[in-house]
Amino acid sequence: MAIFFNPENALKRAEELISVGQKQDALKVLHDLITSRSFRSWQKPHEKIMFRYVELCVDLKMGRFAKDGLIQYRNSCQQVNVTSFEEVTKRFIQLATVKAEQALDEKAFDVDDLEVTLWLKFLWETYRTVLEILRNNSKLQALYAFTAHKAFQFFKKYKRPTEFRRVCEIMRNNLENLNKYRDQRDRPDLTEPETLQLYLDTRFEQLKVATELGLWQEAFRSVEDIYGLMSMVNKTLRPSLLVVYYSKLTEIFWTSSCHLYHAYAWLKLFSLQKNFNKNLSQKDLQLVASSVVLAALSVSPFGHAHGASHFELEIEKERNLKMANLIVFNLEPKFEGRDMVTFYLFVSSGVLSCATQEVKDLYHQLENEFHPLDLSSKTKPLLDRISKIDGKLTTAPSLPEVHLSQYVPSLEKLATLKLLQQVSKMYQTIRIKSLSQLVPFFDFSDVEKISVDAVKHNFLAMKVDHVKGFVTFGNLGIDSDELRDPLTIFAETMNKVRAMLFPTSCKASKLGNDIAPNLEETVEKEHKRLLARQSIIEKRKEEQERQQLEMEHEEEQRKLKLLKQTEEAEQKRLASEVEGRRRQRILREIEERELEQAQASLEATERRQINGEERERRLRRLAKTMDYLERAKREESAPLIEAAYQQRLIEERELEEQTEIKLSKERHESDLKEKVRVARMLSSESFEIFQKRVIRLREAELERQKREKEEHLAQVKQERDVKRKQIYYLKCEEERIRKLNEEEEARKQRGPSQSSAKYIPKFRLSQATEVSVSADEQWGRRRPQHSGRDSAAPLVEGDQRGNAGERPGGGSWRSEEGRYALRSSGPRSSFSSTLMPV
Repeated sequence: MAIFFNPENALKRAEELISVGQKQDALKVLHDLITSRSFRSWQKPHEKIMFRYVELCVDLKMGRFAKDGLIQYRNSCQQVNVTSFEEVTKRFIQLATVKAEQALDEKAFDVDDLEVTLWLKFLWETYRTVLEILRNNSKLQALYAFTAHKAFQFFKKYKRPTEFRRVCEIMRNNLENLNKYRDQRDRPDLTEPETLQLYLDTRFEQLKVATELGLWQEAFRSVEDIYGLMSMVNKTLRPSLLVVYYSKLTEIFWTSSCHLYHAYAWLKLFSLQKNFNKNLSQKDLQLVASSVVLAALSVSPFGHAHGASHFELEIEKERNLKMANLIVFNLEPKFEGRDMVTFYLFVSSGVLSCATQEVKDLYHQLENEFHPLDLSSKTKPLLDRISKIDGKLTTAPSLPEVHLSQYVPSLEKLATLKLLQQVSKMYQTIRIKSLSQLVPFFDFSDVEKISVDAVKHNFLAMKVDHVKGFVTFGNLGIDSDELRDPLTIFAETMNKVRAMLFPTSCKASKLGNDIAPNLEETVEKEHKRLLARQSIIEKRKEEQERQQLEMEHEEEQRKLKLLKQTEEAEQKRLASEVEGRRRQRILREIEERELEQAQASLEATERRQINGEERERRLRRLAKTMDYLERAKREESAPLIEAAYQQRLIEERELEEQTEIKLSKERHESDLKEKVRVARMLSSESFEIFQKRVIRLREAELERQKREKEEHLAQVKQERDVKRKQIYYLKCEEERIRKLNEEEEARKQRGPSQSSAKYIPKFRLSQATEVSVSADEQWGRRRPQHSGRDSAAPLVEGDQRGNAGERPGGGSWRSEEGRYALRSSGPRSSFSSTLMPV
C-alpha cells in the first residue's frame, strides 16, 4: 500500500492511473488513503478526493467501497463540516441515478435487460447504503429524509414494489432502534418540531407511494407508523396532514372491504373540511356529505363473527380496536356494526342535511320507508342517478376524487338483503319467478349467493326448492319449522302423563302447585350448572390450547435447535470435504502441470534440435520478405508523405496569412481608435497647458538633477584629492623610514668609528613605524610598491638628483638643530604644497 502524506499527491496519482485506463488501481489508491489515519481529520482537499472516489465507485459498480468511504468521511467531518458530507452523498446518489437512467434510455426502457437490471440493482443498493449510513443521526436527518424521498420516487417511477417494501422495513427498523437505544449519541429528538415534521413528511410520502403502487398492506403499515409517531410524541397532526391521513385511510379500508371504518374515515374528512376549510364550496360539501352517507349505507347489516370460536372472536376484537385507534374514534360498546354507523350519522349534525337530494331520498327509502314491492320503481332510479355523480373537489385538492358509483354495488346488495328480510316477514313461501321480478339488480343466481351469505350469518332463514320453484322462509327463534311440531307433540304428551299421574282433584291441584315452584327452582339451578359447566369447559379448552401451543412452540424450538446443529455439522463436514477436495485438486493440478511442463520442455528441445536450421532459413526468408515489403511501402508512401507535407505547408501558410491579416486588421482598428482618442486629446487647450506644465516641471527636475550631480562630483573629487595626498604622504614616510633603517644597518656594519651620523633611539623608529602602520590601516590598503627608481621616484624636488638621503633642510636634519628646524618649519600644509596635482 502506497503512503501519501499529502492527499493531493494521492489524487494526482489516481488521475494518472485513470488516464491510462487503470480505474481499479486508482480506486484502490484512494480507498487506502481514505481508510488511513491521516484522513480522520477533515481538510478541504478531502472533499475533492471524495467526489472523485464516488465517481469511480459508480463507474465500477463498487457499492461496498462506496459504503466504506462514506462511513470514513462521515466520521471525519460530522463534527467539523457536515455540509461537505451532504454534498458528497448527494453527488453519489446523483451519479447512480444518472447511470441507471442512461442505461434505461439506451435500452428503450427495457427493464428486463441484464445491464439495466444491474444498474437498477446498484441504484437500489445505493439508496439502502445511504439510509444505513445516515440512520438515527440528528445532524444528518435532513439528508436522510431527502434520500428517502428520492428512493420513493425511484420506486414509483420504475414500479419496484419489492425494493419499496424493503426500504420501508429498513426505515421502520431504524425508528424502532431509535426508541430502543435512547442513550445513543447524536440521537434525533422527536419532540423537536423540525425533526418530527421531517419524519412525518417521509411517512406521508411513503403512504402516497404505497397507495399509488397498489401495496395496500404496506400502506396500512405506513398508517400505523404515522399513528405510532403521533402516539410517541403525544401530539395531534395539523388539519392539512389529517386530511391526507384520512383520505388514504378511506382508500385502504375500501380496498380491504372494511366498509364500516371506511365510513368513519369519510365522516372524519367531512368534519375536517367543514370546520377548517373556509373556502369549501357548497358543491364540494355536498359531494363529501354524500360520500359519508353512502359509505355508511354500504356497511353490511350483519356481522361476520357469528359462529366463530373464542380465539377468532378475540382476534376480531383486537383488530377492531386497532382500527378504531387508527381513525381516532371512541366507540360505544353497546353499538355494533351498522347500528353504530347510523347512530353517528344521526348524532353528527349536518351530515345528512348537506348531502344531495338523491342521497337523501335513497337514505329514507332504505332506512325509513322501505317497501319491497316498490324497489324497482323507486330505489333503482335513485341508484342510477347517483352512479352518474362523480367529480374532483376543486376547493379540497388534498381529498381523493369522489366516485359515488363505487357504492352502487354495495347499495344494491343492501337493498336486496332488506327485500329478502321484508319478504320473509310477509310470506312463508314465494315463487322464485316472483322473487326474481322483485329484485331488479341481480339474477336469481346472484340473489341466491347473497341469501346463502345472509343465512350463514343468521340474518335470514330461507330454503330454495328448485324442483318445486318455491322459496320457503322461516323464523329464527325456537319455533322454527324444524322444531315447532316435535315440541308441540312433546308438550301434549307430557300433559297427558301428568294428568294420568295426578288426577284432576284438589289434592292433585295442590300437589301440582307444590311441584311447580320446585320445578322452576330446579330448572334455574340446572341452567346455572350448565352455564358453569360451559365456562369450565371453555377454560379447559383454552388451557388445553395454551398448553398445546406451548408444546408446539417447544417442539418447534427443539426442532430448530436440532436442525441448526445438524446444519452446522453438515456445514463443517462439507467444509472439510471441500477443503480435502481442494487440496487434492491442487496437488493433482501441480503434478499435471509439472508433467506437462516436463513434456513440453522435452518436445521443445527435440523440436529445437530438429528444426533449428529450418527455422533459421525461414527467418532469413521472412526477414528478406519483410525488408522488401518495408522498402516497397516506403517507396510508395514517400511521394504521398511529401504531397501531404506540401499540402500541410500550404494550409499552414494560408492559416498564418489569414491569422496575420486578422491581427493586422485588429491592430489597425485599435490604432485608429487610439489615434482618434489622442487626436481629440491633442486638439484641446487643456492638453497644451498640461504639456507646457509637464515640460516646465521636467526642465526644473533636470536642472535640479544636474546641480546635484555637479555638487556630488565636486565633493567626490575633493575627497579623492585628500585621500591621494594622504596616501602619498604615507608612502613618503615609509620610504624615509626604510632608508633610515638601511643607513642604520650600514653604519652598524662599518662600526662606530666610521659612522658620522648621530644615534637615533629605537623608540623613535618604533613610533615612526606605528604611525605608518596606523595610517595604512586608517586609509585602507596601500598601493603596490614597484621596483626601480622610475616607478618609486618621489615627486619631491630634492629627490630628483637621486639622493635618497637628502630632505628639505640639507644634511643638518640629523642634528638637533635640523630636527628642531624641521619641527618648527611651519604647518603641514606647507609641505603638502609641494605635491603634484592629481
